[in-house]
Amino acid sequence: MISAGDFKNGVTIEYEGEIYMVMEFQHSKSGRSAAVIRTKLRNIVSGGIIEKTFRPAEKMPRAHIERKDMQYLYNDGELYHFMDMETFEQLPIDADTVGNSLAYIKENVVVKVMSHDGNIFGIEPPISVELAITETEPGFAGNTATGATKPATLETGAVVTVPLFVNTGDIVKVDTRTGEYTGRVQQ
Repeated sequence: MISAGDFKNGVTIEYEGEIYMVMEFQHSKSGRSAAVIRTKLRNIVSGGIIEKTFRPAEKMPRAHIERKDMQYLYNDGELYHFMDMETFEQLPIDADTVGNSLAYIKENVVVKVMSHDGNIFGIEPPISVELAITETEPGFAGNTATGATKPATLETGAVVTVPLFVNTGDIVKVDTRTGEYTGRVQQ
C-alpha cells in the first residue's frame, strides 16, 4: 500500500479497479482547510488521463509493473517484433500498444516492454538515443541574432528542431521523452 502523501512521478497505483501511473502531483494547502494532493493520472491500459484529488493519508495498493529488456527487431506493417534478450523468443506487439514510443528508435535497439499481470501495455524507449540527420536545409551564418533553429529529419523519419549549425549526415542526441535535440555527437 502507498499513501497519497508518498506519490512521486512514475508511481503506479490501483485505483477504482484500474491501473494508473502518476504523471504529475502537487501538495496543496489553503487557509483553514486540510492539505490535499492534486494529481494527474494516466490509465496505463487505455491511455486516458484523469485529474484526481486525494487526502495525504489515503492509501491504495501499489500496482506492480514488470519491465523487461527486449530488442526491437522490425515492423512488418501491422506488428512490431521484439526479441527477449534472455530466451531469444520473439514477441509481436500491435501498433496500438506501441503507439508513438518508437518514433526515435532504430531496429536492434534494446527497449523495456512494460506489462501488468502478463498484459503488455506499453514500450519504454531509452531516455536518449543517437540518430543521423538524413535531411535538413543548410543554415546560413548571420541569419539571426541568437538561438535560431530549423527542422531536421532523422533516420527513423521523425522530425526534430535543431540549431542552424547541424547539417545532413551529422549524428545528434535526442531525448525520447520530449523529442528534443540535446546535442551533437563528435565524429
